[in-house]
Amino acid sequence: MQALPIAHPGEAKAPAGAATPLAYPMAVLCWFLSAGVYIAAKWAAPEMPSWALCFWRLSLACLILLPIVHRHHGAMLALIRTRATEVVMIGAIGLTLCQGMIFTGLNYTNATTAGIIMALSPIMTMVLARFVLGEPLGPAKALGAALALIGMVVIVARGDLSMLLRLQFNPGELWIVGSALCWGLYTVLLRRSKFGIELLPMVVLLLGAGALAALPFYLWEMTSGARMSLHADGLLALAYVAGPGGALMYYLYNRSVESLGASRASMLLYLQTVFVAVLAYLILGERLHDFDLAGAAFIVAGIVLATVVKPKVRAEPA
Repeated sequence: MQALPIAHPGEAKAPAGAATPLAYPMAVLCWFLSAGVYIAAKWAAPEMPSWALCFWRLSLACLILLPIVHRHHGAMLALIRTRATEVVMIGAIGLTLCQGMIFTGLNYTNATTAGIIMALSPIMTMVLARFVLGEPLGPAKALGAALALIGMVVIVARGDLSMLLRLQFNPGELWIVGSALCWGLYTVLLRRSKFGIELLPMVVLLLGAGALAALPFYLWEMTSGARMSLHADGLLALAYVAGPGGALMYYLYNRSVESLGASRASMLLYLQTVFVAVLAYLILGERLHDFDLAGAAFIVAGIVLATVVKPKVRAEPA
């Protein structure tokens, strides 16, 4: 979950023959665990406020992974000394705001709808990369982005044009859209920064930075009267989002990138939406609405158009 693992499109390429028999199962398990975070967050909502869950998830996942990257502590400290502000800013956008917005949105909408909207993130990344990095968008990607945007509007307006005209939206979907936008911006900024250290230690640094940035939101939430009242469900959900759905998920993603390359590993992101829908049906009893299906159809069409259709390369004159 974005809660989502970090992808560096175009940077990590798998060496020929590098993929192991466990590479794809590890990647699939990673996105399955990521999907479970949506379910756990929805499950824990009555017992744990959104920013408290964000703060503790980031903090605990960072502490769990920190010993695993002990060989990189020197490089991590050097990066903190030279570029601490940049690390905190990117961690705040991609982990604090992204996760906090998802957890807040899940108070108002269901996990299935949230999972479908978050599938927009790669499309948003492409559009933002055009403006921030100057990367070409191309007609196919532009049309794909437009189709995905239509799908998002269908979901946010719940298939009701009159709601759109009256600007009456469910705040939950708007929070999730904001989260997807933050993840796209985070991915672009991370790509531009070129921090120059390996993926997993970078994840640990950003988790710590995200926890630091989440602390003021957590304290504000507590002073505003929100309180944690953790019982069995809340404790189990917190253990899941920090452990299997946090530290283990990031670790598996790192291993899959090493074997498959970032492009192939991150393309499996779309499995997360399927897993969220299935788990939400089995555990939370959620159902897909007509507007979810219609919006998902536009989003899938947009994703296919933007990622599968390749621009024609003109032959150079002899």
